[in-house]
Amino acid sequence: MANDMTSTAVDLVQCPVCFKNFQPAAINGHLDACLLGNGTDTGTGPFAGADREPPVKKPRVGAEVAPPSPAVNKPASAPSSAAWTPPPATFALFQTNKTKISVQGERGDLFTSKQVVVASAHKGVKRTLRDEASAGAEARARVSGGQTMKLLATNKPLAETLRPSTLEEYFGQNKVVGQQTLIRTLLDSQEIPSLILWGPPGCGKTTLAHIIASASKKHGAARFVTLSATSASTSDVREVIKQAQNELRLCKRKTILFIDEIHRFNKSQQDTFLPHVECGTVTLIGATTENPSFQVNAALLSRCRVLVLEKLSVEAMGSILDRAVAALGIRVLGRESAYVKDEDQTDGHGQKIYIEKKALETIAYLCDGDARTGLNSLQLAVQAQVSSNQSKLFLQEGSSHDVLVTEEHIKEGLQRSHILYDKAGEEHYNCISALHKSMRGSHESASLYWLGRMLEGGEDPLYVARRLVRFASEDVGMADPSALPQAVSAFQACHFIGMPECEVILAQCVVYLARAPKSVEVYKAYNNVKACLRNNKGPLPPVPLHLRNAPTKLMKQLGYAKGYKYNPNFSGAVEQEYLPDELRGIDFFTWMPSNP
Repeated sequence: MANDMTSTAVDLVQCPVCFKNFQPAAINGHLDACLLGNGTDTGTGPFAGADREPPVKKPRVGAEVAPPSPAVNKPASAPSSAAWTPPPATFALFQTNKTKISVQGERGDLFTSKQVVVASAHKGVKRTLRDEASAGAEARARVSGGQTMKLLATNKPLAETLRPSTLEEYFGQNKVVGQQTLIRTLLDSQEIPSLILWGPPGCGKTTLAHIIASASKKHGAARFVTLSATSASTSDVREVIKQAQNELRLCKRKTILFIDEIHRFNKSQQDTFLPHVECGTVTLIGATTENPSFQVNAALLSRCRVLVLEKLSVEAMGSILDRAVAALGIRVLGRESAYVKDEDQTDGHGQKIYIEKKALETIAYLCDGDARTGLNSLQLAVQAQVSSNQSKLFLQEGSSHDVLVTEEHIKEGLQRSHILYDKAGEEHYNCISALHKSMRGSHESASLYWLGRMLEGGEDPLYVARRLVRFASEDVGMADPSALPQAVSAFQACHFIGMPECEVILAQCVVYLARAPKSVEVYKAYNNVKACLRNNKGPLPPVPLHLRNAPTKLMKQLGYAKGYKYNPNFSGAVEQEYLPDELRGIDFFTWMPSNP
């Protein structure tokens, strides 16, 4: 009997208007009376409505889940299918919800939770984790401790989970998209030009593109399409452009095409965009970590505005990390949080999660302006400490303890200072140029710093050694002729022993060259020679006969080597011309080309 009662109770459906329970066959008739305000139904008991005469309608509950058969899910008192008439349009509002209710009714254990959702929807209560309409500080609203673990345990990195969706949450690029800037004005007015976003990793290029996408979708001004140059082909680009042409012709809606890592496209692939960007079929937004002057077609570059995004400052990283710990519900020891107000937030297991203020500052300094690295390092450190604490609780079967993330945990996760250096990119040339100029200026401390930046960033020590050999002749030259043997010896030593032992050898050579006297007279004189040769009009002047070699009899008969004065046979200076007649009297150490 108890089983029959349980089975009958599970099959009941709650009215979303008066919240009384009815059998599925009676719910439609009750809704007629309830919505029209008759109020004649008295669904007080668990089987309320069971004695009512069912309406001459086919039960609609569960109709969309599985079509009823003649022998299944058909009440005995229900009329035949021929007598059934379509329900009034009044109840179309409840059709979707009833389908969901019927599915949950078949899963008895989830029915109660579904009733709460229906009731909340009826009362107009919006149950969301975070208020989507809030911006700025409101976007940093606190979440429950259980949600903290959900955010940390998700498959997405924390940097992706907490990616800003508005410019108010976008920190560190005020020079580009701050208030009163031209680009900010254009974005606010939805007049988005074609852009090339150039900046180091983690500075917010992709995030800015997503913010533009969110604004475009909100206003319905444009369609946003994302492609990655690492995986997309030319055919993919052409397909997007074809769709953009249809959108513009049929819907009068533009298409914004975002190409991540656009420098990975070769020149011919980039040419695909040219006519469509120029005529306005698509608005191109490209993101690149490489100098667009070298990696993007000049024709395409002239049709786009280049936005240079700088590496994030320590202050900007601090704001980003504050927003992250506020979203995760983590308390910061050493200061009062401006956003997290609940003192008793836990991780869902009775544990409170804290992080030292010094730990956040360490992330801000060591991530080297890379927000992605900073946020993911925070996620790694918190996950590791929570997992470690839970393991101890499982083994000891004791009460829960608070989780504390310290500076040492952060350093352990980062392992070492995160140094931005790309051996094949712009930073490679920037650093070697800085080293060369620092040695030329005899600033030994700056020279050592730039050497360290390159070596710690993974630069090939032999590349640095080759540059030092060049510097020894170009900038030291004849002022200290021993500088060249020093540089060559340093190169050979680096080749013998490699890194990390050779770093001190390079440091010694760098300091020697920085302290050495400088002379560029040989470098300038040779540049004058090159200019003379390149500016020569007509055929080059022939080698004078007396300077030519005469190894054969015929060559001697032709006058080769005739009149040459062998210098060792003379005790003093020998008067003899060594330049062609056209260049007689030129001193390349003082001569300046007419067209440099």
